[in-house]
Amino acid sequence: MSATRVNADPAELAKFSELAHRWWDPQSEFRPLHEINPLRLNWLSGLVAEGSGTGLSGKAVLDVGCGGGILADSMARAGAQVTGIDLSTKALKVAQLHALEAGTPNVSYREVSAEALAAEAPASFDVVTCMEMLEHVPDPASVVRACSTLVKPGGWVFFSTINRNPKSFLFAIVGAEYVLNLLPRGTHEYAKFIRPSELARDVRDAGLELRASRGMGYNPLTRRYALNDDTSVNYLLATRKVVAA
Repeated sequence: MSATRVNADPAELAKFSELAHRWWDPQSEFRPLHEINPLRLNWLSGLVAEGSGTGLSGKAVLDVGCGGGILADSMARAGAQVTGIDLSTKALKVAQLHALEAGTPNVSYREVSAEALAAEAPASFDVVTCMEMLEHVPDPASVVRACSTLVKPGGWVFFSTINRNPKSFLFAIVGAEYVLNLLPRGTHEYAKFIRPSELARDVRDAGLELRASRGMGYNPLTRRYALNDDTSVNYLLATRKVVAA
């Protein structure tokens, strides 16, 4: 990727900017993010705690593609010093306003790309999260490399995205957007979905070591999300930065 081209799709930014004012409404189009957030937070906190014994408390954390700040805000409330970055001006303003109104400590937001921040502040964070973002950018591998550059050696990097196969098209697009109306129509493009093998390759190429993976499922009868071992649709990867010998 050239130094001058920003790794972002203007149409994707516009799509989420139009909905920015509804980000913190748990009954809005962002309801799924509110409902899966505790699952994501508990999973990544538990893995970080295995290595440090303290979870997120006291950690310098970066949330890449933070949007309105749902995950960033919850990590700050868990004791982390959090920086959220995004390229949607409206979403960041919503995140900043919510932090101010809710009195959330130790969280700040910046309008900057992961690649630009990686050039500015390499190896600055204990934990980097990049959730539900890779399937919305032109060059996901570039974001993975930037996340690897931003994390300290031995630090954790977490990704979540959507698999690319007929089942994910049926569940994540037809089901979620057109049948159950969990998401606005047009939220996702099937061609941008990423197979776990493809993301695992990008992770390895970026100097990260894959440590754990989880799938995420939705039960339309109970209207509840749960983590499981099925990575055929939504999935999460936990990686650590390789420490040079």
